[in-house]
Amino acid sequence: MFGCAPNVINKNKVIQKIESLDMNIFSNNGEKIYSITSPESSYNNSELLFELRKPTINIFKGEETKYVITSDESTLSNNNKLLKLKGNVKLKTLKLTGDNLYADNFIWNIEETNYLLEGNIRFENQNIILNSGKAILGSDNIIEFFNPVKYVIKDENNDSKYEIYSENAYYNLNSESVSFKAKDKRVKSIIYF
Repeated sequence: MFGCAPNVINKNKVIQKIESLDMNIFSNNGEKIYSITSPESSYNNSELLFELRKPTINIFKGEETKYVITSDESTLSNNNKLLKLKGNVKLKTLKLTGDNLYADNFIWNIEETNYLLEGNIRFENQNIILNSGKAILGSDNIIEFFNPVKYVIKDENNDSKYEIYSENAYYNLNSESVSFKAKDKRVKSIIYF
């Protein structure tokens, strides 16, 4: 007995290539939430998914840009509600201290106020460096770094002067202060002379 399987082609599947994407996303109240620019992108209409190359995302608070995020690639799905960035993610605040948060991956559910960063997390400004494997940036401008955390204070020559190892750390972007928390292990400090 022989049989044939028909070739089924989904006629509704269309992938559009977009050069120089410039898109703004607004809330139901008409406030700009974020904007995306990308020199090369595509849109898959069957999955309702944008795939972006070398995107720049501006996240707004009111009329002001709060954060600028860049990465190698990203996807925007779920009716523009789920943004995932991958590869060389850099989140920059627009403060004078030059706060930069680096990661391998960044995930933001637009309906929530927290940003999840995973893989090779490094927060750096003119005074400190914080390293961990995972971090959450909350709407309260506090970054929670998860186990293990390494904290380094730099001197005027950019050399390490003081190091702390901890299970968790919390950095407040507003007050530029850091606190440490440990449940199982003690916080360990190293001072260089």
